[in-house]
Amino acid sequence: MTSTAGSAGPTGATTPPPSERRGPGRLRRFTRAERWVHRSTAWLMMTCVVTAAFLYVPQLAELVGRRYLVVTVHEWSGILIPVPFLAGLVSRAFRRDLERLNRFIPEDREWLRAVRKRWAWPGARPAGKFNAGQKLYAAWIAGAVLVMVATGLLMWFTGLAPIVWRTSATFIHDWLALAIGIVLFGHIGMAFNDPQARRGMRTGEVERDWAEREHSLWKDGDPPEE
Repeated sequence: MTSTAGSAGPTGATTPPPSERRGPGRLRRFTRAERWVHRSTAWLMMTCVVTAAFLYVPQLAELVGRRYLVVTVHEWSGILIPVPFLAGLVSRAFRRDLERLNRFIPEDREWLRAVRKRWAWPGARPAGKFNAGQKLYAAWIAGAVLVMVATGLLMWFTGLAPIVWRTSATFIHDWLALAIGIVLFGHIGMAFNDPQARRGMRTGEVERDWAEREHSLWKDGDPPEE
């Protein structure tokens, strides 16, 4: 703790580092822990999707000389997907956002109706910190990951179940992987169409006017990082 001549008191202890300063007109949307969970999960998911493509698409499989290595990377990246989520439970902010994602409110039905009818005027799509589409995506991808891990384990450890189970697991795993790939790239495409949403996940902050326009029920932002 330091002070300078003529100052009213210590200054060093009260000035936050540049990485934690909030610019004017901005709201904190995600903490560092939440961004780490999202980034780590995204890399593991993309690794799974890319390695799956090289394993199942003949034209891509021909480009791979070490198939066993690709299989190993695919298996371990799939097994590790739940790890960032479990580690993120240590963060209070992450647990609070999970509660928000798991709670549907009456305005979510209004948001879905507006999307279905393509209403886009101001106020037509009310949303809290997460809109109904984001809540549905989170629920779907969480369930899909659990099914993929379970079926993947049956395929990896062949002695765990009878052959009919393993055959069914392979069928479900392959087709669900295709669905996940489509949904995941759709999610990425929507993110590219919303620079503020990307900024919120990249830096943790968003512009206040964007928050009031897209998430009108969430205006005060989150508290400083814990």
